[in-house]
Amino acid sequence: MSTTGARNCPECDGTLNASGDETICGECGLVVSVDRMDRGPEWRSFPDEETSRERTGAPLTRSRHDRGLSTEIGHHGDTLRLKGRKRRRIARLRRQHKRTTIGTKSERNQVYAFTEIRRLVSNLDLPESVRESACRLFESAQGEDLLRGRSLEGFAAAAVYATCRTRSISRTIEEITEAARASRDELQVAYDALNRDLGLPTGPIHPREYVPRFASQLDLPTPVAERARELAAEARERGIDNGRNPCGVAAACLYVAADECDVELTQGEAAEVADVTPVTLRSTYYDLTE
Repeated sequence: MSTTGARNCPECDGTLNASGDETICGECGLVVSVDRMDRGPEWRSFPDEETSRERTGAPLTRSRHDRGLSTEIGHHGDTLRLKGRKRRRIARLRRQHKRTTIGTKSERNQVYAFTEIRRLVSNLDLPESVRESACRLFESAQGEDLLRGRSLEGFAAAAVYATCRTRSISRTIEEITEAARASRDELQVAYDALNRDLGLPTGPIHPREYVPRFASQLDLPTPVAERARELAAEARERGIDNGRNPCGVAAACLYVAADECDVELTQGEAAEVADVTPVTLRSTYYDLTE
């Protein structure tokens, strides 16, 4: 039956009660209507389900110029079975649709820079949060008109480097330059503009953040890495790392910790993995041993 609009039972004029997906008369028990369709949202387990439980497609992302809202005419499914004129027509529609998703030069620059940021983050094994923050930082720089006369590749690399600095993630400017399509000078000019005009909350990275990665590359045991972290924390407390390369301080801490734990490690090996000279390592080593 389909009398969902009725307020009283059509048989006995009794009161109707909704129970689950059925509407039942409270007097005679007549099932007036049945609605098996669940009209509510399909709840899924998402990270932000406590604040937003709506299911409206893929989550928004700052790493794309349109936040990931635009559609795409793919190359799979039914399009693979098309032949002749229809296939050429779909190809023209796909090409025209791709052109219309980018309306301005600003959006075109964002597409290129965001692609470069995603590539850098992937090559450097950085978390997704760094990618989102770096794209947001590039967008802020674009809004402040900092890109004029500077390379997009440099700003993309600088955004990743600046995000690592603000989050105290151990990535050096040499590592990012090696993976980026920009030179060190381009990265440095863009980073200086970001730091000066946007007021980034950057500070020196704690040498402790470099210890686990260097220890893994040197294949050192866990006790050595733990002792090196303690030495790095002590170096920060005593001000030994002031004005020094944190990579060199971390390498010196590993060398001292390996010596204390009777693990074979040369100064040259520790300095090489930190991309510093043995002289830089020894200057911190003497202060730590004293």
